[in-house]
Amino acid sequence: MAALANPSSLRFSTTKASISKSTPSSKFFSGTSLKLGSLQDYSAPDQLPLTARPARSSIYASSTQVTPAVSQSSKMTTSSRVPSIVEVDLGNRSYPIYIGSGLLDQPDLLQRHVHGKRVLVVTNTTVAPLYLDKVTDALTRDNPKISVETVILPDGEQYKDMDTLMKVFDKAIESRLDRRSTFVALGGGVIGDMCGFAAASFLRGVNFIQIPTTVMAQVDSSVGGKTGINHPLGKNLIGAFYQPQCVLIDTDTLNTLPDRELASGLAEVIKYGLIRDAEFFEWQEKNMDALLARDPTAFAYAIKRSCENKAEVVSLDEKESGLRATLNLGHTFGHAIETGFGYGQWLHGEAVAIGTVMAVDMSHRLGWIDESLVKRVRNILKQARLPTSAPESMTVEMFKSIMSVDKKVADGVLRLILLKGPLGNCVFTSDYDPQALDDTLRAFSKS
Repeated sequence: MAALANPSSLRFSTTKASISKSTPSSKFFSGTSLKLGSLQDYSAPDQLPLTARPARSSIYASSTQVTPAVSQSSKMTTSSRVPSIVEVDLGNRSYPIYIGSGLLDQPDLLQRHVHGKRVLVVTNTTVAPLYLDKVTDALTRDNPKISVETVILPDGEQYKDMDTLMKVFDKAIESRLDRRSTFVALGGGVIGDMCGFAAASFLRGVNFIQIPTTVMAQVDSSVGGKTGINHPLGKNLIGAFYQPQCVLIDTDTLNTLPDRELASGLAEVIKYGLIRDAEFFEWQEKNMDALLARDPTAFAYAIKRSCENKAEVVSLDEKESGLRATLNLGHTFGHAIETGFGYGQWLHGEAVAIGTVMAVDMSHRLGWIDESLVKRVRNILKQARLPTSAPESMTVEMFKSIMSVDKKVADGVLRLILLKGPLGNCVFTSDYDPQALDDTLRAFSKS
């Protein structure tokens, strides 16, 4: 992938073979374990075909059809405890993503990935009362040799900083953890990013496991090894690429997720369809109500399909030299909103939803997509109960100032992920008319 470093413009398209096109039925959803990441030769530098090759084995998970619930208190339950597995293919750093109901009640899934005898669980004040005891039991059941330490951090994006990160290091050092220790991230994206960064840094690297408990973390942030913290001047500017031993997604944890957090995570689900998986986007348009109602079959499918998409991209471009950057559709605009208004005021997915609308608006101004796609994007985001307009107090200068320190700036030039062509295609490029960017910023700002 060295040839892809710092390209001025890369175009990406999805081939039919890239992701399994199965859809969930009333009795079974595909649980195939995919070995993702084969990269074929390509003749042109601006075209990167994606393909998938079969894994060594397949695992199938069954689920009962549940009538979509209409209240937050309804429980997502399925009849099977057999996980669906997606494998992230990174050579000797490959790892499985386990997806299913009741997985926290299966100790072997976690214990097989624990190295050594010492575990540090990193969680927050919201998740700890709900799942810390269950995770501790899963780590130690029938295994008295394992000892578990815990550190409970304050909850919120505003605490994703160096001061809070130091609490993890303090606990690890006070507990005399060694290089065979395993860190376990139990929570949403903030906990996963901070625990992963701590694991990457402590003693220059210890093993860690991701147990994401939010939609956002389950479909996006827990997969791929991006870890880090925020800086007052920009989001996620300090961090490392560091892969986990495994990702364990127990879909039952979504039963306790607030409606606003659930909707926020759907912004990342929608993203996969827009940039590389048109059929998945069309499925979302038909099934968004079921997702909002927490239908277990629909959610299991959406999580699995999202993980398959991300796993393939990460397998092809782990360190974000080109292709992986496309996973940040809407994030450059969205991060500006999060930074400009103070971390935690807007949920990440809410800001990304607005950023996605802005990226689509700019793509249309450049003449790269049809107006019909602009309308479809707005409609699905509204259906998902996500915002589509920037905060009234956001100015053009605020956008430009914050975006100028975005991680995708190269040699002083801002590169953006924009849609180009039919649904499911995008570009990562600095080759655009800057007037279109200015027009989009003015359209979404008060000045």
